[in-house]
Amino acid sequence: MRLPSSPNLHRLFSSSPSSAAATSASSTNLDLDAILETLSSYANDWQRALDFFHWSAPAAAAGGLSNSAEALARTVDILGKHFEFPLAWSLISSQSRILSPPDLLRPSFRVLFNRLAAAHLVNEALAALYRAASEYGLRDRDTFHQLVDALCDHRHAVEAEELCLRSKSPPFPPNTKTYNLLLRGWLKLEWWRKCREFWEEMDQKGVEKDLHSYSIYMDICYKSGKPWKTVKVYKELKKKGFPLDVVVYNTVIQAIGVPQGADLGIRMYREMLDSSCKPNVVTFNIIIKLLCREGRFREGYAFVDQMNKVGCAPNAVTYHSFFQNMSQPKEILGLYERMLRNGTRPRMDTYVMLIKKFGRWGFLRPVLMIWESMKEQGHSPNSFAYHALIDALMERGLVDMARKYDEEMVALGLSPKPRKFFRAEGTGKMGNDNDDDILHDVF
Repeated sequence: MRLPSSPNLHRLFSSSPSSAAATSASSTNLDLDAILETLSSYANDWQRALDFFHWSAPAAAAGGLSNSAEALARTVDILGKHFEFPLAWSLISSQSRILSPPDLLRPSFRVLFNRLAAAHLVNEALAALYRAASEYGLRDRDTFHQLVDALCDHRHAVEAEELCLRSKSPPFPPNTKTYNLLLRGWLKLEWWRKCREFWEEMDQKGVEKDLHSYSIYMDICYKSGKPWKTVKVYKELKKKGFPLDVVVYNTVIQAIGVPQGADLGIRMYREMLDSSCKPNVVTFNIIIKLLCREGRFREGYAFVDQMNKVGCAPNAVTYHSFFQNMSQPKEILGLYERMLRNGTRPRMDTYVMLIKKFGRWGFLRPVLMIWESMKEQGHSPNSFAYHALIDALMERGLVDMARKYDEEMVALGLSPKPRKFFRAEGTGKMGNDNDDDILHDVF
């Protein structure tokens, strides 16, 4: 298999002795995208991610302070994922001496707010905002809105509304963006009645709604089971002369295509092109998903080719639509190979999806091949990947092998799920009798 640059960087880092690591990194021309992808591949191993950040820091700095800021934000995100918040603060503090002006630290605080909110540490997230202002000079509305966005994104819209609208002295007076963030927060909670009331409250308070406000409300209509209302709002926007953007069209394509079929979704896509609105990767992914749900894979491939022609590279989600709906193992393996060959990097949920699918079918060799491919790509498996692999092994009666991976998972600090190990009575044969036939001419 042809490997993208990130796995090669992972190998370079892994092979560098700690004493010579910094020298190896500084003497290598490292691409920022490869650095960020490699950090992401260590998302389930915070110590390794932190070591890699320090190892690659000289090369990242050589590309400019903005590169260092992005690498820092990615590392803070990984530390926050593992609740290593003291380490995250320490890293921000040490890098703040290098990164100037303070705006360069804003991406790191954005992910820090996000991880604190995801952990439901609301008070700590508020404290982080005031610390960002007092210690790092980020006293602006943008930083405040990053906190509000994080709270709303993780089902804390009640606390966010209290901070923005009900507090006697909010950090900043609310504006249209503040209301948009809160409206999206109620959407995340799926409190549809509250969404409608808040939408009406915006009118009552004289809040000037922008295109983003309407985009969120269209999404609310669709997700609350009223796709026809989404289309109605879309038509109202056209009558009012709003310059419609790709987000609006994506929402309408989905609202029409899911209940009425891919053909009508594609018709709206063509209307989008006629209005000179350029599609993005989300647009293509929506259409490809609609086609794959109807088993129209060849037409889906045609849209993938079209993505490449317009400079809109497919991502892992693009291929997920095919993997989820295909029923032929050989086709899935062939498409996975094509995905790697085209330079599209799988995500962890890609591996989990494929391992589960082959495991349900009883094809163990493809399961193990996907697992090894995951390691080759430099990804550290998370608990979901381990559970999928162990379930597949248990299904085939390979208890000892399953127990080995269970112990490996525990040693990495990942949470196992309760299992009742049984004594294998079969021959321990791996996979179906047709495994070799399925893999023939694929790998």
